[in-house]
Amino acid sequence: MAAFLQWRRFVFFDKETVKDPSENGKNFQLPVGIAACDSGRGHIIWFLTRSLQLSSFQAYKLRVTHLYQLKQHNILVSVGQDEPGINPLVKVWNLDKKDSGSPLCTRIFPAIPGNKPTEVSCLSVHETLNFMAIGFTDGSVVLTKGDITRDRHSKTLSLHEGSCPITGLAFRQAGKVTHLFVATLEKVQCYTLSVKEYPRIELDTHGCALRCSALTDPSQDSQFIVAGDDCVYLYQPDERGPCFAFDGHKLLTHWHRGYLLHKPRCIAWIIEKHILNIYDLDNKFIAYSAAFDDVIDVLAEWGSFYVLTRDRTLYMLQEKDTQTKLEMLFKKNLFVMAINLAKSQHLDNDGLSEIFRQYGDHLYVKGDHDGAIQQYIRTIGKLEPSYVIRKFLDAQRIHNLTAYLQALHRQSLANADHTTLLLNCYTKLKDSSKLEEFIKSNESEVHFDVEIAIKVLRQAGYHSHAVFLAERHMHHEWYLKIQLEDLKNYQEALRYIGRLPFDQAESNMKRYGKILMHHVPESSTILLKRLCTDYHPNKDSANPEEFIPVFANNPRELRAFLEHMIEVDPFSPEGVYDTLLELRLQDWAHEQDPGKKKVLQEAALSLLRSDNTVFDKALVLCQMHNFKEGVLYLYEKGKLYQQIMHYHMQNEEYGKVVEACKRYGDSEVCLWEQALGYFARKEENCKAYISEVLQHIDENNLMPPLLVVQTLAHNSTASLSVIKDYLINKLERETQQIEEDERKIRQYREETAHLRAEIQELKTCAKIFQKTKCSMCNSPLELPSVHFLCGHSFHQHIWV
Repeated sequence: MAAFLQWRRFVFFDKETVKDPSENGKNFQLPVGIAACDSGRGHIIWFLTRSLQLSSFQAYKLRVTHLYQLKQHNILVSVGQDEPGINPLVKVWNLDKKDSGSPLCTRIFPAIPGNKPTEVSCLSVHETLNFMAIGFTDGSVVLTKGDITRDRHSKTLSLHEGSCPITGLAFRQAGKVTHLFVATLEKVQCYTLSVKEYPRIELDTHGCALRCSALTDPSQDSQFIVAGDDCVYLYQPDERGPCFAFDGHKLLTHWHRGYLLHKPRCIAWIIEKHILNIYDLDNKFIAYSAAFDDVIDVLAEWGSFYVLTRDRTLYMLQEKDTQTKLEMLFKKNLFVMAINLAKSQHLDNDGLSEIFRQYGDHLYVKGDHDGAIQQYIRTIGKLEPSYVIRKFLDAQRIHNLTAYLQALHRQSLANADHTTLLLNCYTKLKDSSKLEEFIKSNESEVHFDVEIAIKVLRQAGYHSHAVFLAERHMHHEWYLKIQLEDLKNYQEALRYIGRLPFDQAESNMKRYGKILMHHVPESSTILLKRLCTDYHPNKDSANPEEFIPVFANNPRELRAFLEHMIEVDPFSPEGVYDTLLELRLQDWAHEQDPGKKKVLQEAALSLLRSDNTVFDKALVLCQMHNFKEGVLYLYEKGKLYQQIMHYHMQNEEYGKVVEACKRYGDSEVCLWEQALGYFARKEENCKAYISEVLQHIDENNLMPPLLVVQTLAHNSTASLSVIKDYLINKLERETQQIEEDERKIRQYREETAHLRAEIQELKTCAKIFQKTKCSMCNSPLELPSVHFLCGHSFHQHIWV
């Protein structure tokens, strides 16, 4: 319970006397004898419009006691008397329709409970027009259910009976549930009208005076307000809510737009003076307080309060705009109250943020940095973060700055610089728990740039934290960089690569393969074998040729890798075979044991025979390592017979020179000529080889004798005896050739003379054709037939 004397007082309303525009600015004068008032639908009854045009009609012959103007319908309900005595009548008026210039009265019925003559004390109508409640001074409440504007569609029943006068009625609608609050001088009760039998709950054992109850608007949950002598109570349909201690006998209570207005008793030392107080119950302050002469009633319309006084004056209490009220609070440094007021006035986020900023600045200047940072946090999303960050950087208030940056990240409004700054704050404070909480938050709660965080943590030496972030958020490159470059944890890095998807595992092994091979060669080789064959979970395979540079300083592992590849996949790339050939040739060249050397030689030759090596590369490798068998095999494979000859010549292998001529001489006859020239240039005694070469040259007539003599003339050891037999055989064969040529000349001359004589005969003598058979089908000739001068005859149809 809060005593109103402790509440601050403000002047949030402007008071002015309503002027009559038709009387040159004179005060507006209310009609004489006002007995009942109400407002709504843009009118103050008696039908006073906003432009102060006054109209009226006669509702009753004697007097009007109660009026109720609905807000959602242009319907007016009145209670009054048409004749003397206690006989109140209820009339329902449709203000949109006219009857002889007056509003149409759609319904009239007597307001007497159970035919007992009693006065009406209060009236309330449901905005749906389905309920109307009438309270009486004898403690009765009559409920009209159905369309209240028509007799046929409604029924009236007695809802409540008692001995204490009814002082207040109010309908409350929540969804499909309708309640009716009933206040007497002694009790407050609530009926549920949407349930059969209308169950009742007694909410309190004290009540209020007439006109001292009201219903709040839906923004305040439509609570029922009862103003007692000592307190103001608020009620829900099932319980009593908060209460406020406002001393003094209450004469009038109203609720409008979040404000409670009540009129206490007259001021004792001022004759007929009434104090009107306007309370803001949510924010707990008095928005306005002033004295008025003998107030008749207070009405709310057009966004303002209108005060009617006995001297027929009409006052308007117009609420100041929100910004003006806030500025008044700012001047008094009442920022908390300003924030609460702004929220209750539904100020937008930009306006609230500005209040939080001003409040934060105020607390910052006072030295309350903790309080200031809490206000600045509430500006996140509206106020530029650098405004706050600069203040606390300059003040070296790292704790406060950390709190602000944390809030900035929680709202996902932090950029990379903010993340960097926050992590630096954690590291400077050496607050490992907060740091771990920040980086190990749920993935759905991550509100920072992970890569930036990793960089900052790494730079600050928090490698384990950086590794955690990198692994959790799959920043594979950063994870491996830290493990290899900072933590030197090569085995863990290799394990991590082995769990990556194929593409990423392949790229990272190309990037870090050399350093891993240097420190964990066996494990790295195993992973590369798997990567290049059947890598799980993707079941892809890489090109092993691309990983050969990884083994630059690990020939043993490279050999194992390459041998595994050609064993698993005989169709491995040529580079695999070439590299393995080079390794085997190196081993062969350095091996001293004859037995092992022989094995290595066969292994190298098997690669050459596989036809998977690149010819040029393989030949260069064999030549570099002086691998004779490989060189000769490749020469023969490439049909480089002259190179084979030259190889044997360079190594002075005379017998193999002749043997090469025999094997390949049919393909390249020039080999014999080259062999002869080779032996001719030798100063050693090569007569046997020369003779063997000359014999083959002679048998196949490969060189002119003169050229043979000239070739052998360069050899000082070659005597005439070396070519004696060659020359004799050559001369004999030439003599035989001459004789044979002369015989053929004679034969050709005789044949030519015979042909000339035959031609002459054909030209000069007749030709007798005596053939009886066809020269083509050998059948007897049939006429007609065709005969040729050559002596052949054919059936004519063969040539048609």
